[in-house]
Amino acid sequence: MKLSTKGRYGLRSMVDIALNSNGDFIPLKQIAERQNISENYLEQVFSTLRKADLVKSVRGSQGGYALSKPASKITVGEVLRALEGELSITGDDNDEPGFEKNIEDCIKIAVWQEVNKSINAVVDSITLEDLVEQYKKLNAEFTFDFII
Repeated sequence: MKLSTKGRYGLRSMVDIALNSNGDFIPLKQIAERQNISENYLEQVFSTLRKADLVKSVRGSQGGYALSKPASKITVGEVLRALEGELSITGDDNDEPGFEKNIEDCIKIAVWQEVNKSINAVVDSITLEDLVEQYKKLNAEFTFDFII
């Protein structure tokens, strides 16, 4: 499984909003600048996120985007599925094994379905709030406090 730039940039942008919004709407231009992503590309990503009801938007000079629900209620899995579709290590895992079991069906059941379950369990267990806290923790380690 390889995530596209749409999934990676979308997740980064969602964490950016969770980190910086404080309940306010954030202009896409600010997100694009902070994350070094094309604003035009983010418009496409956020159109999809809005349709999936993960963000809400307001037009105008004070407009922008905000999370549609608390960061603690949005999982990485929700964001990635909205942008990428179902998360699967192979493209054909939705096919049910045939009546006569063959080696391919054995591998599908014993390996790919289990890997998919694990991937989905991981991304569904991590929230945007978890990523914000991890980001803050990582940055706190590199913040030096000099007292004179």
